[in-house]
Amino acid sequence: MAGIVDLAQLLSGMQPELGQGEFVFCLVSGALEEYLGLDPLAPFREDEGLTLLLHKATAEAAVLSFDGVYRQITLKVHSSLEAVGLAAAVSSQLADRGISANIIAACYHDHLFVPVDKAERALTALRGLAAR
Repeated sequence: MAGIVDLAQLLSGMQPELGQGEFVFCLVSGALEEYLGLDPLAPFREDEGLTLLLHKATAEAAVLSFDGVYRQITLKVHSSLEAVGLAAAVSSQLADRGISANIIAACYHDHLFVPVDKAERALTALRGLAAR
């Protein structure tokens, strides 16, 4: 399952892909097991509570509060969890355009959650970075 660690290879092969659907981050209290029925895309425990990354419609149906709405961009390159610089390069490219990105690294790919209204601009910016 070894992924790519070379930054130049990661950038040139990242093939950013904009996924379907809208996502939200919700802060909840209690144990993860209480929320498994919501099928969270990702949970993360912090001192302040449990953050769930959910489909927007799921959060609305469960009457959970959230602040922003995001689209998912997946970098299709198989990045190693040991790779250095990919998140920085991607974040910098988006920051230069005033686009925030919440990045989640998984075993095969990196996933960015960007504001809905900036998703197409983010995708264009990342494709430009890959083409350099």
